[in-house]
Amino acid sequence: MTHVFIAPHADDVALSCGGLIASLRELGQSVSIITVFSGAGAGVEAGAPLTGYQREALGFGSKALWPATEAFNRADIAADFSLEDPGSPPWAATEERLEATQQDADASAKRFWQRASWYRRASIRKKPLAGQVLVDDVPTQGPTYTDTLVEAAAAGEIMAERRLEDERFAYFAEASIVFLDLPDAVFRGYEGDGELLGAPREDDEPPTDVLRREIARLEPQVVYLPLGVGNHVDHVLCREAGLALVGEGRRWVMPGPEWAGNLAFYEDFPYAWWHGFTGLDDLPEGALDALPRDVLLTPRYAEVSDQLERKIRGISLYASQLDRLFGGEAAMASAVRRHGSATAAAGGLAGSAERYWHTFVP
Repeated sequence: MTHVFIAPHADDVALSCGGLIASLRELGQSVSIITVFSGAGAGVEAGAPLTGYQREALGFGSKALWPATEAFNRADIAADFSLEDPGSPPWAATEERLEATQQDADASAKRFWQRASWYRRASIRKKPLAGQVLVDDVPTQGPTYTDTLVEAAAAGEIMAERRLEDERFAYFAEASIVFLDLPDAVFRGYEGDGELLGAPREDDEPPTDVLRREIARLEPQVVYLPLGVGNHVDHVLCREAGLALVGEGRRWVMPGPEWAGNLAFYEDFPYAWWHGFTGLDDLPEGALDALPRDVLLTPRYAEVSDQLERKIRGISLYASQLDRLFGGEAAMASAVRRHGSATAAAGGLAGSAERYWHTFVP
């Protein structure tokens, strides 16, 4: 039996469905993950740097999460005085003192290279010598990074890092993974939390066609999509795509595949935890209007107590997101355990559980 999990972004399936996936694999069932919005968009791919909000929304918004080569780079430290000011501060060395220091440095270099047939002059002025490239201008070398390097790291490399984390989770979970590489919402013009967690724009269509094609290619028996708890536009668009597929299957003129009964919606974690989600009534008004009238959603609980620690381990593979979402790995583990216990209690179960809203026809 094949199960396909639709993830709006890298980490969404691990966060929301990690326990069920571990249980399914323990039973020998096949699991595939489709990560939908895993792309950076044409502008970023062409070398455009990320905006501050894009960095933040992708989980790289503070220096605490930047690579050490950026966080502790001297170019990030403001000068104590303006270099454009013609006056020099009292502690600045004169040209004569700099030249004396340079001579001492040259003498030390000669002593260091005295057994060689040549020696390299030691420049203290951060200037290239004899046409050589200054080491600080070479990417990945020296203590100062170039603008080109920063832009590349802030754009494509961030998305590549998230994709790599997703691949590591798939390997850990013994699942196959497909990347659709549609651009993330922050690359489609959504700016600020008000837009990112608001209603999708009218010109921003759900990825129904591409999901229909990829799901059919994998030939699953059950498909899981996000319920859209938290109202992130990418999650909402994936939910709308799922509802559209169910609607296609219930048409009496040229009916499509029978999606009802084979499609379920998972509760988006940690949004469900943050918002205290208790049921479908907590969704925004009209969220499920596209669900055909003869199709209902019923909750089913996946008891995952035996797989809870494996779920936590899987989430920890998304190291770039832990501080932004939870404040660290320990806080993440605590939130997963507490939410799992609360979900189990809601279903009258002991231990830990995940809840899924399955479609069915009465």
